[in-house]
Amino acid sequence: MIARMIYHVPVFGWMLKEAVSGSTTAKVLFILNLLLVWLLAILAFGYPAIIIPALTAVPLMFVVLILITKG
Repeated sequence: MIARMIYHVPVFGWMLKEAVSGSTTAKVLFILNLLLVWLLAILAFGYPAIIIPALTAVPLMFVVLILITKG
């Protein structure tokens, strides 16, 4: 249900749907588009566009490390 709601977002939903169910080229182009949007955010907002994704990745890395050491 949530995936269908996200797929109905005009531009992002179309790209995400193609990345999930499309060819390998669509997946690579989706990742490339995400990287380019991030670079544009860095140009527009500067340092916060670099540090905020890094700070949000910290809890994810803690979970990955816990899962690695637990198994």
